[in-house]
Amino acid sequence: MSLDLRIRALALDRALREFTDPERQRVTSRYFPTSLEILGVSAPKIRKVLRALLKDLKGTPPQEVVELAWLIREGGTHEGRQVAFELLENRTDARALLKTRDVVRLGKGNDNWASVDSFCCSVSGPVWREGQISDKQVLSWARSRNRWWRRTALVSTVPLNMKSRGGTGDPDRTLMICRTLIRDRDPMVAKGLSWALRALVSVEPEGVRVFLTEFENELPALVRREVGNKLNTGKKNPGRG
Repeated sequence: MSLDLRIRALALDRALREFTDPERQRVTSRYFPTSLEILGVSAPKIRKVLRALLKDLKGTPPQEVVELAWLIREGGTHEGRQVAFELLENRTDARALLKTRDVVRLGKGNDNWASVDSFCCSVSGPVWREGQISDKQVLSWARSRNRWWRRTALVSTVPLNMKSRGGTGDPDRTLMICRTLIRDRDPMVAKGLSWALRALVSVEPEGVRVFLTEFENELPALVRREVGNKLNTGKKNPGRG
């Protein structure tokens, strides 16, 4: 990798650190414990740094963008990892270059729900939708001993179905992954299952209703409740707000 890319990655890290907030560090560390360094940068400020980066990278070849995303991710901060994923989301020409090994490498070390969900919505879900990784690969994540890869398999279905994420609906692949994990009682996996099914409601509500009925006695209670609420009221928790 070129010296220029390494300099840009270091500059990005410095830009994020300028917005370090100790109180947010403390709260965030309790909200999703992680081995990554948490700077405590708010989402709006992360996006501000990302916008500046995207402007700076205008005209940069896509392969260099991929390499830069990897360098930023390797910086070891939670916020840097998020920027790396969202950089690839915004530079679709760079994301289109990713192969299976690249996606697995980018997702390695995700050890909290926030990093997993960002990775899924920005990287793994879209590349799966575009045929850059196979169903077999996602199924292997669903069967992993690692809870975060199992959640990755589920949340990767969200961009298949959410219009705001570019999805047009894919009930077959979504339910294939959901069936694999219906008996998983890990809370992080169960919440991922709930989200996967709730995202599918917008394009295939009857299919989700049949799924809930078929596996009523096997699904975690949280999934039955939240997805049932979504089907019946349009909200996960209708009593809130």
